Amino acid sequence: MSTEYDVVVIGSGPGGYVGAIRCAQLGLKTAIVEKYSTLGGTCLNVGCIPSKALLDSSHRYHDTVHSHKDHGINIENAVLDLTKMMERVQKKVVAPTCEGVKFLMKKNKIDVFHGVGSFVGAHELLVSGEKNETIHSKNFIIATGSKPASLPGIEIDKERIISSTEALKLTQLPEHLVVIGGGVIGLELGSVYKRLGSKVSVIEYADKIVSTMDEDVSKEITKALKKEGIEFYLGSAVQSVVSNGDKVALQIKDLSKDSIFSLEGDYCLVSVGRKAYTKGLNLENVDLGTDDRGRIEVNEHLQTNHPHIYAIGDVIKGPMLAHKAEEEGVFVAELIAGQIPHINYNLIPGVVYTHPEVASVGITEKQAQDQGIMYKKGSFSYKALGRARASNESFGMIKVIADKETDEILGVHMVGARCADLIAEAVLAMEFRASAEDIARTCHAHPTYAEAFKEACLAATENRAIHS
Repeated sequence: MSTEYDVVVIGSGPGGYVGAIRCAQLGLKTAIVEKYSTLGGTCLNVGCIPSKALLDSSHRYHDTVHSHKDHGINIENAVLDLTKMMERVQKKVVAPTCEGVKFLMKKNKIDVFHGVGSFVGAHELLVSGEKNETIHSKNFIIATGSKPASLPGIEIDKERIISSTEALKLTQLPEHLVVIGGGVIGLELGSVYKRLGSKVSVIEYADKIVSTMDEDVSKEITKALKKEGIEFYLGSAVQSVVSNGDKVALQIKDLSKDSIFSLEGDYCLVSVGRKAYTKGLNLENVDLGTDDRGRIEVNEHLQTNHPHIYAIGDVIKGPMLAHKAEEEGVFVAELIAGQIPHINYNLIPGVVYTHPEVASVGITEKQAQDQGIMYKKGSFSYKALGRARASNESFGMIKVIADKETDEILGVHMVGARCADLIAEAVLAMEFRASAEDIARTCHAHPTYAEAFKEACLAATENRAIHS
């Protein structure tokens, strides 16, 4: 016996489950299909949530060993219990968070099917799990996410040559972790193990880390991570990675010198991005196309070539971010319900949860130059920020880019403590097309980290920063 739905969502990550909830809120009979036994997708199970839990734990350990004495707190012989740290991540963070999504499905009367969803026809989906079930729907939302990518010739064996998934569950502390990729995932997980005591080497093909972010931000976070002890090999291309029992040997090409050098570690983390995941969907049964990177092709309304089949999140073009997927899930739900939703893709912030944190929204200075935009800029150093000094967090800066004529804020780029949260003020300001003057004339509590944003806006407005 088959069931008829208004909307069936395939995938229960942030885009999928948020989209399903919004559909249900709008009165649509909704179901969600998830191939794994737990809900939440990559983000909750093996991505955003466990990585942030480990980043927090490793930061606490590092402060205990290295920084608490600056505050007059002396702790002798701190001992790392990696097993307990990993158990906390899974039992006290990941498990309850996934259970929370399960509760939300029940609360919103969303039917949950566990199994692989495969298209049989344009309105028919086969769910292959413990038992096979066929469900029919007026609309489908594909939210199957992504999987870790690798490089040609490099096989991730999940033992010594690992992806982010395995890096979140190591049972022994690496002596030397070699990270391929100086992007968000590589830097975050590299930071975790460096703080816990591993030697960490990062190999990056580009000539800077977090290469899509503003150049000043890249320079600042490079300084901070080098000071922490992470070593970088920029402008370097990995030629081969070979696992030899308990060691991993890498051959790497220095692009500037056109020479080959070697590195050896006991683990190699391959973090060169992610790729769209569509396995098992049987897209060919409904004539759905993918681009040269395997992403499902959609129009500006996130519709495929079947107007009632939508795709969102990592499985389509754009930044692979949980919050981008969530916005798209809500967008599609409201579109199906007949509303006129809105997403401004230029105002989706990016965050790197290292220590210090990195956050960015809008255009970079180079993009402004390349687009011929007449701009002005202002920046403010955390060194001049009272709250940052009080908290021993005085490394960092906030940079504001504004239109030279209208003063409208075009981009905000941050490195420092609390930036993952501070960027929200910038996003809100830019959503309402605020000027730097608007922020400069808005009262910010003292002493706070948020004052740095106000000061940067003052600096962008006729160089009026008060404390620098």
